[in-house]
Amino acid sequence: MEKSLVTLDNGTTCSSWNYNGERLATGSVDGTLAVFDSIDPASSSFTCTSRSRVRVHGDSIVKVVWVPPEYGDAVGCICSDGTLSLWEEVVEDDQPLQWKRCKSFGSNSNKVLDVQFGVSPTSLKMVTAYSDGLVKVYELLDPLELKSWQLQAEFQNASDPVSTFGKALCLSASISWNPQRGESQQSSFVLGFHSDTPQLNSVKVWEFDQDHQRWLPVAELALPEDKGDKVFTTAWAPNIGRPYEVIAVATHKGIAIWHLGLNPDLDGRLSVERVALLSGHDGEVWQMEWDMSGMTLASTGGDGMVRLWQSNLNGVWHEQAALEPTP
Repeated sequence: MEKSLVTLDNGTTCSSWNYNGERLATGSVDGTLAVFDSIDPASSSFTCTSRSRVRVHGDSIVKVVWVPPEYGDAVGCICSDGTLSLWEEVVEDDQPLQWKRCKSFGSNSNKVLDVQFGVSPTSLKMVTAYSDGLVKVYELLDPLELKSWQLQAEFQNASDPVSTFGKALCLSASISWNPQRGESQQSSFVLGFHSDTPQLNSVKVWEFDQDHQRWLPVAELALPEDKGDKVFTTAWAPNIGRPYEVIAVATHKGIAIWHLGLNPDLDGRLSVERVALLSGHDGEVWQMEWDMSGMTLASTGGDGMVRLWQSNLNGVWHEQAALEPTP
């Protein structure tokens, strides 16, 4: 029996669950951020109160991302004009909980295409990808102040860090932070572009070199003949004990499942292997998400379908289920 968890407002453009699935943040075409709260976390029923709505911008919100829970209840919102703003749920004086803007990032010419947050051994980091092909990594200076950000690094998504290209035109970008945490775990993320510059498109794995305080590309997730393919979306799977990482990359050729080695070679590079190329969506893949175990991948796209993918005991990937939208 089907059960409706929540009814979204007309004009909803994007949504994002928080870390434990008890809160749902949505953005709409009129620039409104709405947060749905669970009445009873065990009931799977949601309600939205008036205090959970705030007008973020005059333009449409195209992406909402939750900040890691260690840093409070906060989200990042990207709007259609390319601006990024951070919003935090706070209590002031005797007023009820309300959402307030704590920081804005913008540019006169370049748009923010994607943003992701990651917890490093020392601080919270934020990775942003821009429409000119640049990547910027910010670091939070004060864990109690989400407005205190400092630019840590700026580079292009190229395998050769000394390479430079002319001004790129990027339509979209996809960042996926390594979900693994730990004091010995180096900060890392994957990034791919949908641009007119082939060298920037293919997905690179970036890792922070603690000794030299810089970000380095340690792997490229593309076969030689696929390196210029435009990337739709990426997803880094949680790792619950595998001797390798699993990363999904979607292009016009399908969804590629990659294994990423954990031990670098003498040049600091990590081994990669494409173990599957999944097809099934009719058109572009919009979004992919892994379950908490990193065993099941959910994907959705322009065909309106949600598809679930798993590998069997022999390591062969297949479509487990296909869900059609209801009228």
